[in-house]
Amino acid sequence: MNVVFAVKQYISKMIEDSGPGMKVLLMDKETTGIVSMVYTQSEILQKEVYLFERIDSQNRETMKHLKAICFLRPTKENVDYLIQELQRPKYSIYFIYFSNVISKSDVKSLAEADEQEVVAEVQEFYGDYIAVNPHLFSLNILGCCQGRNWDPAQLSRATQGLTALLLSLKKCPMIRYQLSSEAAKRLAECVKWTYQAMVHELLGINNNRIDLSRVPGISKDLREVVLSAENDEFYANNMYLNFAEIGSNIKNLMEDFQKRKPKEQQKLESIADMKAFVENYPQFKKMSGTVSKHVTVVGELSRLVSEQNLLEVSEVEQELACQNDHSSALQNVKRLLQNPKVTEFDAARLVMLYALHYERHSSNSLPGLMMDLRNKGVSEKYRKLVAAVVEYGGKRVRGSDLFSPKDAVAITKQFLKGLKGIENVYTQHQPFLHETLDQLIKGKLKENLYPYLGPSTLRDRPQDIIVFVIGGATYEEALTVYNLNRNTPGVRIVLGGTTVHNTKSFLEEVLASGLYSRSKDSSQATSRSASRR
Repeated sequence: MNVVFAVKQYISKMIEDSGPGMKVLLMDKETTGIVSMVYTQSEILQKEVYLFERIDSQNRETMKHLKAICFLRPTKENVDYLIQELQRPKYSIYFIYFSNVISKSDVKSLAEADEQEVVAEVQEFYGDYIAVNPHLFSLNILGCCQGRNWDPAQLSRATQGLTALLLSLKKCPMIRYQLSSEAAKRLAECVKWTYQAMVHELLGINNNRIDLSRVPGISKDLREVVLSAENDEFYANNMYLNFAEIGSNIKNLMEDFQKRKPKEQQKLESIADMKAFVENYPQFKKMSGTVSKHVTVVGELSRLVSEQNLLEVSEVEQELACQNDHSSALQNVKRLLQNPKVTEFDAARLVMLYALHYERHSSNSLPGLMMDLRNKGVSEKYRKLVAAVVEYGGKRVRGSDLFSPKDAVAITKQFLKGLKGIENVYTQHQPFLHETLDQLIKGKLKENLYPYLGPSTLRDRPQDIIVFVIGGATYEEALTVYNLNRNTPGVRIVLGGTTVHNTKSFLEEVLASGLYSRSKDSSQATSRSASRR
């Protein structure tokens, strides 16, 4: 189950089926992103596609020597644009491919508009999602819910995207959903019905692109860089390694270059040394291809880590997520809130984690931490988000306890894991998804927490698993899926979500849900939390 391969196959078939000759690829905003995630422009050019246009562009020239390959989402807006296009065609012949199901009435409207008979083909190719990695996909939806209920338009888009995924992978699924989530149940029902009816954290990654324009002294050619495992060998080999390992691998490449060029020796003891090396030796930059890009990215990450005291912040975040020592956690959070290097965003995030973990603890000190945030000068926006996050994902709405396992077996597992020791204090946390998938693979996932949708006679251990997270998945969860795929023979897992989150985009999701507007600041928020204990 490789989502990148599935989408690439569709695009290749579109181009091949149009036959030899010069072509234009006509897309909308969303399909432009879908194509750019799996193919580079140079790769497409090799297939005789010499022009890329948007269907909504008003100033396209008439070029009758070109064939048009149209790859569009089946929206009313796109159908209207196509009707206008066919009434006054700019190209010699049109091969039309929709990324999802198109209604018979829309096909009829297109046929009626094709008076000059320029349409050679109309097909449905189900590449209606963003393929981020082979085992990770996104729908790029922010703000999928209003309160705890779906926004109707986003429910429709999520249904279409999931259905397209199933069709592209040729899977007819047995669906299980989280019982405590009404939104999950609603989506499960929509996907089931539809299928039967027709068979990022510091820098932010947007469709595999990173904006580096604000990096001090950045060169013009590195203001935006692309990180794609499909076209970047170094990234493909290093994307799941930690920060220190990546830096070490970059250093090894540079040292290997120096061995072959004895005259070009330079010390490589820090990220700054590596950046200077790239700038001083253009030949290495040319030879290494994409490595110099990663030196820039790692250098900026290193600068931010130091400037914002992120190693210490991260260590306390790990403690809040993975340990149950309230006194130590409270002391460490309060200490960091006094540190001027800690940003207001990170300060608020620490308090959010504390609020979620110790929401009903007998010695809960959230009111005092909220006052510390105010004294630090943290804006009202972030202070109100503390209560909003608890409203969004607190114990009252969670189906399982993320922090404190209650049953004896789970406590024993946690204890034994602690005895073995942890290699890296910054990587203690393991997403809740890991335990969920582990139980599912073993056939032990509880039906009272994750029921089946409708009757089922096939309840053996699954081999092909598609996970979809309403509200957004994360790259840490993608790493969990990658490791499970690698270490569990016979099991293939694909992860998707309405979007792929970092902390900032997750808080935007909370804002979009409308829960923020109902949250109160400081003592009002905490009194409500305390009343639930």
